[in-house]
Formats: sequence, C-alpha cells, structure tokens
Amino acid sequence: MGKPSFNIKTKKISLIKRSLLLSHKYDVHRIRFNKLLFLIYLKKLHHLEIKSSVNPKIFEPNKDLAGFVKCYWTLESLKEKTPKRNTIVPDGTMKMIFHYGDLYWHHPKNEKSFLQPRCFLIGQLTRPYIVEPVGDTKTFIVRFHPNGFLPFTSIPIKEMENRPIPLEDLFGKEGKELEQKVLNAKDTAERIQYIEFFMFKLLKNNTVIDRIVKSAIETISIHKGQLSINELSKQTNQHRRLLTRKFSSSIGLSPKQLSKIVRLQTTLKTLSSNKELSLTDLAHSNEYFDQAHFIKDFKEFTGLTPKEFYGENLKMSLIFDAKN
Repeated sequence: MGKPSFNIKTKKISLIKRSLLLSHKYDVHRIRFNKLLFLIYLKKLHHLEIKSSVNPKIFEPNKDLAGFVKCYWTLESLKEKTPKRNTIVPDGTMKMIFHYGDLYWHHPKNEKSFLQPRCFLIGQLTRPYIVEPVGDTKTFIVRFHPNGFLPFTSIPIKEMENRPIPLEDLFGKEGKELEQKVLNAKDTAERIQYIEFFMFKLLKNNTVIDRIVKSAIETISIHKGQLSINELSKQTNQHRRLLTRKFSSSIGLSPKQLSKIVRLQTTLKTLSSNKELSLTDLAHSNEYFDQAHFIKDFKEFTGLTPKEFYGENLKMSLIFDAKN
C-alpha cells in the first residue's frame, strides 16, 4: 500500500486521453495535459488511495464451525492513513484479535490508557471502546456469534465484559503457541488453518448450541432489536427470567442489552446509507420511543451524539459489517 506507482498513474492518464480521443468534440492534435491539471489529477488519485487504504477483507469459517464463528477478517493500513482514534461500537459479538503489525493503545474513560496485548480476546462491549494505533495496522480477527465463544472457554463469559484478555491467560501454554503460529503465518489462509485446528481441538464431540438462546438471538436479529423483552419472551415461548439467565451465561449480555445493541447497529447502517434523514426520522424509522430516547441509547454505546459521531467514526464502526 502507499502512493500509486508512476506506471499506474501514467496508465490511468493514457486511458483518460484515449477516452477523450474517441469523442468527436476533441482533435487529437489539440489535446494537452498542462502541468496544473496533471498535478490536480495526481492529488485526487492520491486522495482516493488514502481513502481506500483501510483495507478490510472478510472470510467465511469452516462449515462445522459456522455455528460458533461468524467470520474472519483482516485489516491492513498505514498509520498515516488510519484515523488517529477509533471508536469501537458494541455489536454483540466477542472477537479474538491478533496484531501481526504494530499494537494499539486503549483509552478507557476516566482510567489510565494502556497498550493492548498483541493477541487477545475482547469480551462483550457494553460501552464505546476507544483505540489508537501505535504504527501500521496489520490485524487478523476471529469474530464469533453472540453465543459462539462459550464452548471454547472455562472462564465465565460475563467476567470478560469490556476487557482485553491475553490468550495465554485464557488457554495457557497452548494459547501462547497459537499466538506464535498465527503471528508467523505466511498468509491469511494459513492463519485460518491454525485457528480452526485449535478450535476443533477445544470442541468436545457432544458440544451443542443452546437452541433457546440461538432462537432468541435470531428473533432479535430479524426484528432488528425492536421487540420488547415481553414480546421476545412470547415469540420464543420462554419465560423472560430464563432468557435473561441463559443470555448472561452464554452471551454475557441480557436480552435487553443485545436488543439495544442490534437496534443501534441497524441505526448506524441507516445513518450511513441515508445522510439526509433528520434525527426525528432516524429515531422513528428504528422504532425509538422518541428522539430523546434515541440520543440516550446512541450516546450510551458510542459516547457521542449522532451528529458528533458522523464521519470517520461511522465509517470505521461499519467497516466490517458490509457482508455480516
């Protein structure tokens, strides 16, 4: 990555010239690219390269792990082309993160900033999580379904909330060995191979997914987080106390928390695709009681108002959600 090479620029300019030559409005002997236009063109081309330099790629898991793992993704970006501070917005999923590039600072609210581990699991987020790159970003991530990490841990899910936990703390010596394999892998395919072999070893033959929790998650997703907990209880035919207990142990969130997060993520997508919506229309289209309730929930998970959040924060919060 970086600035486009001269050959690429020259080729693009030649294509532009050729398109002009095909038009009867121009005479081949009169076409000239003066220095000013050429510099403007290079500046625009470089700007496009900067905007596209945050380069996420998404990969699907093995079908036998698809009930646990939502996807894998990679992100590579030069420091100068990455937002200085990124707001990670809760999305209801836990993630295993491997930095094979430079590390990231975490800036907790009202606490001392600290450098994150090179390889770690991030627990369920219930508030905005602010990070800052130390240098160039090269990151490989395993994104689990909301209830997908449960079979792989002996630590209660709820205890991981808003925390980066080193893999060695989670898996001991085997976690440290996994780190070294993933960090030294030659490419993404090899990283996925190491991760999947590791997860298959941890899974027991009789590992099953709680159908009650799975059904409730799907219902919340289908209704975009807009159902009340009483309505969710009726649709899943489960008592709300049972749902709350099961969610806490398998997801680390309550049904209400997950619903609010899913609804906010839906709202962010709406905000991204329709920039002309007023806050009132945005709140109404996502079934918030009123604008005040909408702004309250928005600030709870992003730390900012909708107007403050718009821009790089919005783009980075949705960068991996295009297909998932």
